[in-house]
Amino acid sequence: MQQTSQLADRARSVLRYDLPASLVVFLVALPLSLGIAVASGAPVLAGIIAAIVGGIVVGALGGSPLQVSGPAAGLTVIVAGLVAQFGWAVTCAITVCAGVLQVLFGLSRVARAALAISPVVVHAMLAGIGITIVLQQAHVLLGGSSNSSAWENVKELPAQLIGAHGHGVILGALVIAILVGWRWMPAAVKKVPGPLVAIAGVTAFSLLAPFSDVSRIQLNGSLLDALALPSLPDGNWGAFATGVLTVALIASVESLLSAVSVDRMHTGPRTDFDREMIGQGAANIASGAIGGLPVTGVIVRSSTNVAAGARSRASAIMHGVWVLVFAVPFVGLVQLIPTAALAGLLIVIGCQLVNRAHIETARRTGDLAVYVVTVVAVVFLNLLEGVLIGLALAVALTVWRVVRTKISAEPSGGDSWRVVIEGSCTFLSLPKLTSALGEVPPGVPVTVELSVDFLDHAAHQTIEEWQRQHLATGGTVDIHDVGAVEMHSAVAGPPVRGFTPFDKRSGVVPWSSWQRDDSPSVLHGLAAYQRRTAAVLRPHMQDLVDAQRPETLFLTCADSRVIPNVITSSGPGDLFTVRNVGNMVPAGQRDASIEAAIAFAVEKLDVSSIVVCGHSSCGAMTALLGKTNLGEHLDSWLAHGNPSLEAFDDGRHPVARSAADAGFGSVDQLSMVNIAIQVQTLQAHPVARRVNIIGLFYDIPSAGVLRVTPTHIESLADAA
Repeated sequence: MQQTSQLADRARSVLRYDLPASLVVFLVALPLSLGIAVASGAPVLAGIIAAIVGGIVVGALGGSPLQVSGPAAGLTVIVAGLVAQFGWAVTCAITVCAGVLQVLFGLSRVARAALAISPVVVHAMLAGIGITIVLQQAHVLLGGSSNSSAWENVKELPAQLIGAHGHGVILGALVIAILVGWRWMPAAVKKVPGPLVAIAGVTAFSLLAPFSDVSRIQLNGSLLDALALPSLPDGNWGAFATGVLTVALIASVESLLSAVSVDRMHTGPRTDFDREMIGQGAANIASGAIGGLPVTGVIVRSSTNVAAGARSRASAIMHGVWVLVFAVPFVGLVQLIPTAALAGLLIVIGCQLVNRAHIETARRTGDLAVYVVTVVAVVFLNLLEGVLIGLALAVALTVWRVVRTKISAEPSGGDSWRVVIEGSCTFLSLPKLTSALGEVPPGVPVTVELSVDFLDHAAHQTIEEWQRQHLATGGTVDIHDVGAVEMHSAVAGPPVRGFTPFDKRSGVVPWSSWQRDDSPSVLHGLAAYQRRTAAVLRPHMQDLVDAQRPETLFLTCADSRVIPNVITSSGPGDLFTVRNVGNMVPAGQRDASIEAAIAFAVEKLDVSSIVVCGHSSCGAMTALLGKTNLGEHLDSWLAHGNPSLEAFDDGRHPVARSAADAGFGSVDQLSMVNIAIQVQTLQAHPVARRVNIIGLFYDIPSAGVLRVTPTHIESLADAA
C-alpha cells in the first residue's frame, strides 16, 4: 500500500514538474542540435539523433539527475576536423570508441580525476571554440563559405564583409537581433525559448517572395535514412587513436564540469560522477553506432531544465522522446530553414561561449595569461594542442606560486641583521637565498626567521654552510623556526610539507605530543620558544615594555590543565592572572595575597572585569566531598571552601541541579556551585564589586567553557 502511494506521488511530481520542463528543454534543444550539426560539418540529422540518444540514454543511466545531454558546441571544432580528415562514418566509429573509453573511466572510478583540470583552461577552451565558430559562421552568414583554418578565416573576413550580398545577410542579422534582444522581453514572453522563436520566425519570414532565393538546409532523406553504421579507417591509426582520446577527454571534462554547475543550481540529489561517466559513455556508444554526433552534458539545456522546475531525470528522458516524436513525421520542415539563419544562431552561441564572467575571474585570480594563451592556441593551432599548452602553463604557474619563496635580509638595529625566509624553500630558491645571505656583512649578529612550510635538503645545506662560514668570521647566527617546518626536518627524513594550522609548541598541546625525548623537559620547551615563538611575540611585547594594561583579572585554579590565555584567545597584557587551589576567594578578606591582587588589579590596573574560572575533575572539590585525601597541609586552605560545600547541600543548590540536568557528576556540580559562591563573594567585596564579575566553568573532556550564574549554567552562545 505504501509502495503504491509512493508511485502515485512520483507520478504526480512528474506530471506537475518534469513534463512541462521537458517540453521547454525540447524547444531549446531542437534548433541548437541542428545548428551544432551544421557547424560540425556532419549530416544535419546527426544532431537530432544525438539529442534523442543523449536525452534518453544519459537521462536513464547518468548520475546527474537534472543534467540534460546532447550535441554540444564545445565539440564542434573537434568533430569538424575529424569529418574533414576521416569522413563521417569513421568519425562515428571514433565516437563509439570514445564512449567505450568513458565507460571504462566510470567503471574504474576515476571520473573525479577529470575535475583536476584547471577551470580556467576549460573556460578558455570553450572561448576558443566559440571564437572559431564565430569566424566560420560569419562567412556563411555573409554569403560565402568558411575555411578550416582560423587564420584564413580572419584574413578573408574583410573582403567578405565588403562583398556581402544576398538576402541571407538580412535573415542572419535578424536572428542575431532577436536572440540578443530576447533578454529584454517580458517574463511571460521569455517562457518561449529565444532560439526557437528566432529560427521559426525568420524561417517563416524567409518564405515570403523577396527571400525565396536564399540557401536552405539540405536533407538526404528521413530520420531513418540518416541512420548510419560506423566504419574503421583504412590506415592512419595514430590519428584515429588521438581522435578517440580527444573526444573522450573533452566530452568527459565538459560533462562533469556541467554536472558540477547544475548541482549548484538546485538542492536535490548530488551527482554521482562515476555513474554519470558511464551514462555519457553509453550514450556515445549508441549515438556513434547509429550515425549521431558525440554527446556531452550541455549547460544551456541543463540550466533551462532546472529553471523550468524539473525535479527528476524524467524531464531529460522525456525531452529526448519529444525530439524523436517531432523528428519522425516533421523532419522535412528542417529543409525550410535558411542556412544564414542557423549561421546567425551559431554566431550567438559562439559569442556566448566567450563568457565575460570567466574573463573577469581569470583577471582577478591572476590566471588571465593562461586564459589568453589557451584561447589563442585553440583558435590558431588546434583544440588538443591548445588545451595541452594551457594545462602546461597552468601547472607551471601553480608550481611557481606554490614553491616561490620570499627572502629578505636587512639591518635590524645597531650592528645586527635580520634574514626572513617565508614560503617553500627548495633548490629552486637557491639563487635568491644565496643572494640574500650574501648581503649580510661578516662578523655581525644575525637572526634568521625561518617561516617555511617546506624545506628540502639543498636549502638546508645552503643555510647550514652559510651559517658555518659566518660563525668563522666572528659573527653569530640565531635561527628561529617560526613556520610549520623546522630546520632539522630537512635531514631527519624525506622532506614533507607542513600543514599544522597552529604552532604545537606555543602552549596549545602538551610537551608529550611533540617532544621526541622520553622525558619531556621544560628546557626543551624553552628552546622551542626561543626558536619559534619569541620572534613572533617580540613585536607585541614592544608596546608592553613600560607597563601592562590588562582588561581582566582572571582568578582560576592552579590545575595544570587550565590554560587561561588559550581558552580566552588572549595574549600578553590581556589577563592579570591569579591562581590557587580551588579558585577560591576567602570570605571576610582573610587572605592577604588574594586581597592584594584584587586591589592592584582594580585600583591600579583599572581592569574592567574579574573572572572566576573553575574546572571539571577538580582535586580540591573532590577533597571537599571527602572522596580523596590531599594531606594535612591543605586542610587549612580547603576550609575556605566550606561555604561552597554548605551551599551545595547534597546537590540541592539551583546551580547543582542545572549542572545535573546537563549530565555532570557531583564533583563538577560542586565545582560550579563553588564558582557561583566565589562570584557572590566578589560582588560583595568593597573593591571588586566596582567591576563586572563573571563565573566560568572549563569542561576538560570537551575543552568547552560554560558560564555560571547564581542560579544556573549556560553555554556562552546562549549567554552572548
